Amino acid sequence: MNSRVATSNAEALDVTRTLGSESPDLTPLDLFHNHLAQNPHTIAVRDDRDNALSRKELWELASDIKDDIESRGLTAGDVVVVCMPNWTEWMATYLAVVRGGMVPATLPITTDPKSIAYTANLVGAKAVILPRTHRGRDFTAESTTLAEELGRFLHVLLLDGDHRTRAWRTFDGPPVIVPEYPQGMAHILFSSSTTGKSKAIAHSEASLSAYNESVIERYGVTGDHPIFMPSPLGHSTGFWHGARMSMMTGATLVLQDSWDPHRALELVDRHHCAITVAATPFLKDLVDTEWHSYTPKLNGMRAFLCGGAPIPPSLIEQAQNQMPGTRIGSIWALSEGGATSSLPDDAPDLVARSCGRVMPGVVLETITKQGIIAPRGTDGEIVMRTPSLFLGYIGQDDLYRDSFTSDGYFRTGDTGIVDQDGYLRLTGRLKDLIIRGGVNISPVEIENALAGHPQIVKVAVVGRPDDRLGERICAVLQINGTPPTFEEILCWLDSRDVPRRLWPESIRIVTGMPQTPAGKIRKNILREMISEEKA
Repeated sequence: MNSRVATSNAEALDVTRTLGSESPDLTPLDLFHNHLAQNPHTIAVRDDRDNALSRKELWELASDIKDDIESRGLTAGDVVVVCMPNWTEWMATYLAVVRGGMVPATLPITTDPKSIAYTANLVGAKAVILPRTHRGRDFTAESTTLAEELGRFLHVLLLDGDHRTRAWRTFDGPPVIVPEYPQGMAHILFSSSTTGKSKAIAHSEASLSAYNESVIERYGVTGDHPIFMPSPLGHSTGFWHGARMSMMTGATLVLQDSWDPHRALELVDRHHCAITVAATPFLKDLVDTEWHSYTPKLNGMRAFLCGGAPIPPSLIEQAQNQMPGTRIGSIWALSEGGATSSLPDDAPDLVARSCGRVMPGVVLETITKQGIIAPRGTDGEIVMRTPSLFLGYIGQDDLYRDSFTSDGYFRTGDTGIVDQDGYLRLTGRLKDLIIRGGVNISPVEIENALAGHPQIVKVAVVGRPDDRLGERICAVLQINGTPPTFEEILCWLDSRDVPRRLWPESIRIVTGMPQTPAGKIRKNILREMISEEKA
């Protein structure tokens, strides 16, 4: 046995006993159907619009949508992009796709139409599911932009947020070119890469369930109490720890679409939610929100797991004072696979200085610059082997091959230290990605747009440290002539259709860029420069 596996055989076996002792091949669909048969009238999902669906109602709505999709000629194995808000309809459309044997490719609702088109083309999607409207966006109009950008045949299903009406738009053009899919593919997640384009991350049912089962076992998640999910279901966090975990355990899923910390406290209090997984800024907002009640904040919630950014010790202390019944924990994963989480009884100081302990079956190491496994306690690039590891990047075979060491470890691109007990402490990252509120943002698209500005000589976009979000987007500019104002920079990006979520939140004017001998900008030095300034 590999001595580097920092978990016990007993813990690994307990996971199997929890969910798979009778049939280890049961999928979330199978498990949900079992829960449906046992109690069809239990609420399966509710959202912050006060909409709710029982298991029976969810199953029937999913059946209608499945039939609707199949009537358009889609069959098992076809890929369908699901880009829906955190509504009860998200679960219905997802369940419909899965029940039809099709492969869901899930995107957050904030994705702009050109990016939806790029991902749909990358994975060979034959249909895209969208809301008709959401937060002022007209998706009927945006679907035209999507189709024009895609330039091929496509079905678009538009849903009203009332469970009642649906409408199809079919766009003519050349037939879809279906890429080669990894064998056993059951789901596609998306994540930004250093190239500025999304990676299409293919998972099998086994890899998805391996991560789910580890979290469910470690935190004793059952169907007795609801799961609260404010993270987008189209993102890996919401998908894994919201949609799938609720289907597997039978727990009611309580969704929040529009983030409002006070509303979140009300939802958790009203529905007695037991667990959530969300980015650290969500916890920060809950701590900073006034709460006038006889009960403490998050009353009844046993665990709040923070991912995407380290948890400052002061925030943990504040949270434990305001939420005495809630254990604050850390969880670390990539869309490619899960790796670590705090244990329920970890002390606050251990939570603050680590990303938790490796999950059952996970081997986590660091490597030297030469790619050699380093001794425990050595700071280096984090590599891993995990049963939850993805199958491949669709349409990006070279990127997939380059993501592994010669001896088969997946290279995470982050740097850190793994101690003798299997606890991970992050120290940095090799990538240039900005992690804002737990969301990876590539600077490439912003830099490319700003590079065309007539007054900008050189540009580098980096993350400025921020207490709440972890990082905020900062554009460092070397200027020729009169510096443009911040407002002028934003207008420039707007005129070039750069999505608002990528706009800088501050700019820094410099007289020259620190560079390598080869002329590459030293972003590490820029980060140090702006981190010393007040935001």
